[in-house]
Amino acid sequence: MFYFIKVRVKSIIIISLILLLAVISTYYIYHNFQDERKFDYDSDSLNIVFNEQDKNQIAITKITPVTDSVGLSSKAYSFTITNNLTEQVNYNILILDDLDKELEDNCSEYKIPKEDIRIAIKEDKKEPNIYTLSTLEEHILLKTSIKPLAQKKYSIKVWIDKDTTLTSNSLLHYHGKIEVEEDNVLGSE
Repeated sequence: MFYFIKVRVKSIIIISLILLLAVISTYYIYHNFQDERKFDYDSDSLNIVFNEQDKNQIAITKITPVTDSVGLSSKAYSFTITNNLTEQVNYNILILDDLDKELEDNCSEYKIPKEDIRIAIKEDKKEPNIYTLSTLEEHILLKTSIKPLAQKKYSIKVWIDKDTTLTSNSLLHYHGKIEVEEDNVLGSE
């Protein structure tokens, strides 16, 4: 009888250790994967989380001219902005050239002209707004505000305009980045 209890206790301990190891492994795998997919970019009042592996970086590496309707179904760069304050915060979403990436790839002379790049921004469930990259004043894609303790989700899509004169076998490409900056001079919405 004592042998049976000893074997049973030993089995329970081994099974418990295996389950504990499985739970701990699953936890670390999940959180490591989540950390790779999210990138925090905080300002004084806002918490900004980019949900893509590319973080806040935009890249067009192949010239494929498409219509706006097709461009709107392309890869999205998504992020969430959360206001941590109990007052409204004004901010701008900018699209800047990623000079660090251009320097790293040594490709500054192979840029796609901004007149050929279309960009769309969609806030939560609203309809997307579409622009040509060259028409953005001071690189500002969106000038807006967020209510106290609120959260907004955005997605940005980038594509080559269907009317471009660039050819598909061109070596041109584009490196950009999304930045969010607080704007204290924006009027309230």
